[in-house]
Amino acid sequence: MNIGMILDKSFPPDPRVENEAIELVKSGHVVFLFCLTYKREPLKEIINGIHIRRYVSNKLEYKLSALAYTISLYSKMMKKKIYHFLNENNIDAIHIHDIRIAEAAFWANQKLKLPVILDLHDNMPEVMKLYPHLQKFPGKQLISPKKWKQKEENFITNATKVVTVSQAFIDEVVQRTNIVHEKIVLVPNTVRKTFYKKAIIDKEILRRYKDNFVILYLGDTHLRRGLQTAISSIKELSTQIENIKLVIVGKSTTDSFLKQQVKELEIEKFVDFEGWKNVTLFPSYITASHICISPLHRNKQHDVAYANKLFQYMSFSKPLLVSNATAQKDLIKKKATGLVHKEKDVIDFTQKVITLFNDKNLCEELGRNGKEFIETEFSWEKTSKNLVHLYDNLTN
Repeated sequence: MNIGMILDKSFPPDPRVENEAIELVKSGHVVFLFCLTYKREPLKEIINGIHIRRYVSNKLEYKLSALAYTISLYSKMMKKKIYHFLNENNIDAIHIHDIRIAEAAFWANQKLKLPVILDLHDNMPEVMKLYPHLQKFPGKQLISPKKWKQKEENFITNATKVVTVSQAFIDEVVQRTNIVHEKIVLVPNTVRKTFYKKAIIDKEILRRYKDNFVILYLGDTHLRRGLQTAISSIKELSTQIENIKLVIVGKSTTDSFLKQQVKELEIEKFVDFEGWKNVTLFPSYITASHICISPLHRNKQHDVAYANKLFQYMSFSKPLLVSNATAQKDLIKKKATGLVHKEKDVIDFTQKVITLFNDKNLCEELGRNGKEFIETEFSWEKTSKNLVHLYDNLTN
């Protein structure tokens, strides 16, 4: 089957898109990936067996994408490109990654009537409510998360199948849209075994942190991710753990707030902002760490989705400290892979760090449990089977 994946941004990188495409290629399908380019890149390229088809975009289209469900101009522009992509590559099934470009893909498919798989990476309408530019003029007036939610529900209803990332998200979608449970398929974000089995460790990173007690955070650093809690905690922790270091590997548009907080608390020597790093360096940072964190704020998105960092941490036998956002709290407690703190609670976060710092046996036990969970249940090689089964049986 020729599968046409639709992505509304440049590629690479996108770990979920790449992992899904590679797995489908391995199972005998041919995967073509529609994506955008904003610079001089090959318009046609093969990466890990994926047939990349890049379509030239620009800043205007990028800005219009935020208004996709305010005005229809972005969808109309993308429709023409996607229609060309579908015909040029003799696509048999469409796989849409998230909802920003979904309307354009549905429009492009009106005549072709191909089966459509809608892949919901996030609860996008709920995430949008937290964007800083939607809290003020003109974003607040121009962009309606309510309208995006209505569109999302329409896409879910009209898709042939829906794919999403957690059982909690599935339950929420089924309850909200009344689709039959069999229509939606669980394909969680997990790690490939090569991530931890074939990792190349950067000795310089290990050397840099060899004398520190490292608390590590990987990924998007937007304020909703809860790093302000961790930073506030460092002020107290630094008086009890003299060699403590909070290492933040990632970035977002709100980093200036985090750096200002560190400056005001006068804890610059205890916090390292590493910026975004290639994923190949993640194993080195994890190996150098003692505790790995995910201090998410609770909201409708975080309560139903897992961050991929959890499984990256576990694959290297590290104890986790996570907030009580429902999905991650339930997972960590069920599998006994870490401790849970109350969201935004600096005192609780601090106490849990101290507990882990003082109990090496507990850390080792939690780390072992996490490693075993990844090895036996939650590697990508195991969890991706649902996606392969979906496509192997799509024509039925």
